[in-house]
Amino acid sequence: MPIHVLLISMLLFLVLFFGIGFLLNMLLRMTWIMAVIFPLVTIFIIDEVRFIDYFRNSGEAFSSLGEKFVSLASADILILSSGLAGAILSGIVMKLLRKNGYRMF
Repeated sequence: MPIHVLLISMLLFLVLFFGIGFLLNMLLRMTWIMAVIFPLVTIFIIDEVRFIDYFRNSGEAFSSLGEKFVSLASADILILSSGLAGAILSGIVMKLLRKNGYRMF
């Protein structure tokens, strides 16, 4: 993957998950909701197993998930970690806005 594509992808994931976390916080008034949901979103992005298979064939589904996590490229790890950084950053911004007296957040 070229470096400019990697940097743009990292920026997009950071902004995307920051925005989703910000909106979820305004709707649900839970500061760290996106940081908690992010691992589930990551699993849905990485794994190709249907959600119901985690309950029906849990051993096979989780072993497939483990293989997918191990086989991730470093670019994929960087992109997903920038998404996690965006989710955490949205929680920090919400805390700061509430501390400064903004009641809407």
